[in-house]
Amino acid sequence: MLTRTSLTIGPQALAGELCLMDDARGLVLFVHGSGSSHLSPRNQRIALALQNQSLATCLVDLLTTDEAADEATAHDITLIARRVSQAIDALPPAAAALPLGLLGAGTGAAAALMVAAERPQQVRAVVSRGGRTDLAAPVLSDVRTPTLLIVGGADPELLRLNREALAHLRGVKAIEAVPRATHLFLEAGTLEAAALRAGEWFTTHLPA
Repeated sequence: MLTRTSLTIGPQALAGELCLMDDARGLVLFVHGSGSSHLSPRNQRIALALQNQSLATCLVDLLTTDEAADEATAHDITLIARRVSQAIDALPPAAAALPLGLLGAGTGAAAALMVAAERPQQVRAVVSRGGRTDLAAPVLSDVRTPTLLIVGGADPELLRLNREALAHLRGVKAIEAVPRATHLFLEAGTLEAAALRAGEWFTTHLPA
């Protein structure tokens, strides 16, 4: 049975949604980039796909409305990473007991990698979808968490940046280009393909 619970994270009272099921293999916390939210249709579609693979999901707004509207704050990777840590610490016991994975997108992928480097005992797997992993360059060599980089096959510049980032990661790692997909995975079937591959990575690398 799937249970949906509204969350409030940190002193900023950031909104979120936690979806748990009785047979969850793990919990995936979304770390979205600037311009997105826990209500984003793309995030909701990916969350549903992960839930169908017996993965609990947690989507939270990592910035306030004012912060998201400010260009500098919206791209403050350190701030976003700090909010991710707040969200992890605020998880209720049933969710906190599950193996944790981070799913980063855009600039959020860099923040996810920063948190993985800081919390290797808590973060057990990372997936980046269309992520600016190059923005996490100072910590990439500290990331030993199993990490999958999913990039649009029709986004050559981001594919190049992610291949360079992959070379610096120290743990189990892989990169996958989704055919026909551009940066936002708007092409028919590409978002679903990315979500399926992300779910496979989490179910493989989150401990039973």
